[in-house]
Amino acid sequence: MSWFKEYHSRITPVDKAISLIAPGSRIFMTGNCSVPQTLLQELVRQADRLTPPVEICQVLTIGNDEYVKPGMEKHIRVNSLFISDNVRPAVNEGRADYTPCRLSEIPLLFSSGALPLDVAMISVCPPDEHGFCSLGVEVGVTRNAALNAKLVIAEVNLQMPRTLGDSFIHVNRIQHFVPVDYPLPERPMGAPNEISKQIGKHIADMVEDGSTLQMGIGAIPDGVLYFLRDKKDLGIHTEMFSDGVVQLYEMGVITNDRKTLHRGKMVAGFLLGTKRLYDFVDNNPVVELHPSEYVNDPFVIRQNDKMVAINSALEVDLTGQVCADSIGPRLYSGVGGQLDFIRGAARSKGGLPFIALPSTSTTKSGQKLSRIVSMLKPGAGVVTTRNDVHYIVTEFGVANLYGKSIRQRSRALIDVAHPDFRAELEEKAHELRYL
Repeated sequence: MSWFKEYHSRITPVDKAISLIAPGSRIFMTGNCSVPQTLLQELVRQADRLTPPVEICQVLTIGNDEYVKPGMEKHIRVNSLFISDNVRPAVNEGRADYTPCRLSEIPLLFSSGALPLDVAMISVCPPDEHGFCSLGVEVGVTRNAALNAKLVIAEVNLQMPRTLGDSFIHVNRIQHFVPVDYPLPERPMGAPNEISKQIGKHIADMVEDGSTLQMGIGAIPDGVLYFLRDKKDLGIHTEMFSDGVVQLYEMGVITNDRKTLHRGKMVAGFLLGTKRLYDFVDNNPVVELHPSEYVNDPFVIRQNDKMVAINSALEVDLTGQVCADSIGPRLYSGVGGQLDFIRGAARSKGGLPFIALPSTSTTKSGQKLSRIVSMLKPGAGVVTTRNDVHYIVTEFGVANLYGKSIRQRSRALIDVAHPDFRAELEEKAHELRYL
């Protein structure tokens, strides 16, 4: 049977496809802007029959939170490897689970059997003339999951971009196809505020022409991008990128011509942005998406000379410990690729590993708190250890901690803390015998 006939023989109504998922199954669900929305809605509709509950393994998801509403855990229990806004309440209320894991190693959980998968619910674009479907805007974690699940159910979305790279799966590896036609969710860039611009300028001033960048989405990456417009021949090797990268490419700032790995190509694991981004990457040979076990491998990352890694934090203590996934014991996000890229950039020739954060945060009651702290909050998770940290950046400057003693680190971090908190931090540093 040709792939074309095989494909059409596997087109399945959504209710029938989801009915094949047995109670107690472990399901991988594609995340980010590639969540298979029709499949997920039908799974929720059939939830009453799922006892014992199915387990959904996922990373960050955009959109619907019906599947994590109170009471739904009796039928659908989420196990998130990166906590997004829509599942955060369920995780912190004990109705969903969180599994810490570096992004580079998440796919290996599925292939090693540590988290064997019964089902993968994925999103793809229509097959090409050879019978290959692109995984579109989320390749990083999805490809390995789809190749290791016993049953693969795919939404075939006419509006999913056809991304290139190691991003394809053949129709013969997918048991059921559910045709859909809806636009992908969008995450637009915001205009950087004054603080993120100040942080961005500190970082951009250290970035040399010909550097390769890793950055995500948010105020600080946007602030960095804002000040990179005068640079030349920048490249991209990153777990994800958004619309700001497209803008710099169209301006001729990003050329990828001086990359030492995948020269001429932007390399990423997934994409998060708007239709402008999705249209740009569609069938565009400049962009290659690869699995996260490759993109985020520190030994791959280090092969890019002048690798610049820009990651964020919730708080940093005076010894250089970086908390990025929790606020005290309250789980907030996840490990992601921070440590992968910090270690990769640290070993790159001319590499720059940055942790960037505003010097303060404000509570709901309006209280201003320092994010440079004498000690992390009880229960806080350390994502980047003080052994790995190099540069900490706030709007007040750059603290270089690499090779520095605790005394030197404390002084450098106090100097980039908000002036309102420096005296208190210095007093605490003396109490702790850091100074």
